[in-house]
Amino acid sequence: MQIQFWQILLLTFLAFFGICENLMTNICAGQPVIIGTIAGIIMGDMTTGLVVGATLQLLMLGIGTYGGASIPDYMTGSIVGTVFAITSGKGPEFGIALAVPVGLLMVQLDILARFSNVFFQNRIEKAVDRLDYKAIARNTWMGALPWGLSRAIPVFLMLIFGSELVDTIIKYMPDWLMGGLSVAGGLLPAVGIAILLRYLPTKDYIAYLMIGFFMAAYLGVPMVGVAIIGVAMALVAFKQHSANGQSVAAVNGNVGQEDLVDGEFED
Repeated sequence: MQIQFWQILLLTFLAFFGICENLMTNICAGQPVIIGTIAGIIMGDMTTGLVVGATLQLLMLGIGTYGGASIPDYMTGSIVGTVFAITSGKGPEFGIALAVPVGLLMVQLDILARFSNVFFQNRIEKAVDRLDYKAIARNTWMGALPWGLSRAIPVFLMLIFGSELVDTIIKYMPDWLMGGLSVAGGLLPAVGIAILLRYLPTKDYIAYLMIGFFMAAYLGVPMVGVAIIGVAMALVAFKQHSANGQSVAAVNGNVGQEDLVDGEFED
């Protein structure tokens, strides 16, 4: 499949908007599963975009950015991975295998974008000193430009020159390497889930994990069905904990009143 120029423009804008939206409405919040799905719609294959984005989302769940720290940009990787998965015809595994190094590469450009923002920040501080409100607003908006361009320019270049490059790579890529990429792409969801489980109280709720795995692996229940049952179990567990908490509070309250009464009688 050959990518069209209008698709390149839309995907470039998506990369620009996806990162800048973190500074504004924060609805998409740069989530790979959302951005990958949108990229799939633009390319005419939403399913592939959803698979690529959701797999990268699993990797992103186990990490977080705090205090301005830079992390792998799997949002941009989901765009590039979705496009190459569709245009190459090699499926989501190939796109995921390409998206991971793209996300790691974007860490360096993310740092460069943050350094560029210092220039506008200094201009804002000077505008604050002279109470120039228009300059404050103008430089605040301009500060988003290097942030967005740090994603838009690489995506544009990859999509312009990448299709022929990907075709050449696929043509001369040995079978053992393609097989390795496919295996790696298949393992990434498991790695993402493993990272996520390290941060969750898995030992306390191992029974629920086993029930979900049994339903998905042996009963063939779709993920939506497993999710619905999981929500139902979560509600039951929440109500049980709430009831236990109220019982303990009531018991403690009664004990306190009895102590108070006993003390009054002693006096």
